Amino acid sequence: MKDIILAAAQFEHRSNDKSYNLRVIEDLSMKAKQADAEVVSFHELSITGYTFLQDIDKSELDELSEDLSASPSIKILQQIAGDLSIIVMAGLVEKRGGAFYNTYVAVDGLKILARFSKLHPFISKHLSAGEGYTFFDLHGWKCSILVCYDNNIIENVRAVALSGAQILFAPHVTGGTPSPMPGRGYIDEKLWENRLKDPVSIRAELNGPKGRGWLMRWLPSRAYDNGIYLSFSNAIGMDHDHIVTGGAMVLDPFGDILVESSVLGDDIVVAICVPEKLKDAGGFRYRNARRPELYGEILSGRHKSVTRPAWMQTNGDTGHNTA
Repeated sequence: MKDIILAAAQFEHRSNDKSYNLRVIEDLSMKAKQADAEVVSFHELSITGYTFLQDIDKSELDELSEDLSASPSIKILQQIAGDLSIIVMAGLVEKRGGAFYNTYVAVDGLKILARFSKLHPFISKHLSAGEGYTFFDLHGWKCSILVCYDNNIIENVRAVALSGAQILFAPHVTGGTPSPMPGRGYIDEKLWENRLKDPVSIRAELNGPKGRGWLMRWLPSRAYDNGIYLSFSNAIGMDHDHIVTGGAMVLDPFGDILVESSVLGDDIVVAICVPEKLKDAGGFRYRNARRPELYGEILSGRHKSVTRPAWMQTNGDTGHNTA
């Protein structure tokens, strides 16, 4: 297994503007290729936009969604990937079997290499939960995908690691939302609008507990505890009605940040992943030291899954029940 070069992206998408978003994806994919990346990953629903889905009805969601077998957006992604000889990963609303999914795909110039539907959707009551995990090969590396909130459930990350995943792609649209955690909350839109004149103030918000400070409480541990590489992509800037915090990064199996964006706008970061770290990391040893007879029944006990993000409850919504 050889080294692999990953690019993680961030950009300010436009709600319900696929043409614009795909143009940005093409531009950033070109920059990733120029930096010798073999794979570039974008945030969840990067093709369509994200939070505005909470305000559209089922008929509008149906119009927005695409059947992947005849998807115009997938064809454009494949053309980008083929022209640049790079694997492109991005998200859209999928229509399948009469249901709608927050789906993330990896494509090359010929086909869809991987498709994953978010296991814990909540932004729209019309979105269905995905059925299970996805694994695929990228240049000899076994990879998996978990979308945004899926990564907050630690069992999901452990499950894909135990199934052999060496790289986890974690596309998000996150940050800048209310929470019981001290310091969390919305970011003043004026700070973002004034970011070129006063970058210090908006960076304090993006780097503090509303953004990076929150991510650093848990994101490195997902990589460290499981001994895997983790590629984190995120939207940045205005997402429908609030500011999200960007911070695209790639973490190694030690939980160290290899590269991280601090740009106040569209950007990519590029990192080299080396296979040697997979077995050198503590997570590899921890997985081998497990004693499932102690906790197997506890972890597999019957449980009703309810996804209730704190920020949606703040807005008077109790969240979307995924079970």
